[in-house]
Amino acid sequence: MALPASNRLKSRKDFQAVFQKGIRRHGTYLTLRALRPSTAKEPSLDAAKTSLNLAPTRIGISISTKVSKRAVVRNRIKRQITTALYEWLADIAPGWQIAIVVKPTAAEDKCDRQQFLQELKQLLVQTEVLNGHS
Repeated sequence: MALPASNRLKSRKDFQAVFQKGIRRHGTYLTLRALRPSTAKEPSLDAAKTSLNLAPTRIGISISTKVSKRAVVRNRIKRQITTALYEWLADIAPGWQIAIVVKPTAAEDKCDRQQFLQELKQLLVQTEVLNGHS
């Protein structure tokens, strides 16, 4: 399943902003960069109203030919990440911009899909993008 268009990080300018200003978290298979939502906080607004004013979370996945020369392998990894993110989309805090960079270790045969997705979830929880439950 693909992410909805409103939840995709597409332009080079957006990716550059996330890479320059975002929080970094590293794992064995992935590097996560996340840019916090920017809002002018007013003391009179409660958290529910503030979250309604935020743009939807936008996510981009970067996977180079260093991971694998074969597009089939790269696309499979990208589909696995996208499917997991689609399932977690309701639990992800609004307004974040996230770039996921896949490391070459992700294409190795000993890399289990469950370990890979568990690491993704841990990185999202560490950056406080994903709620710890589910």
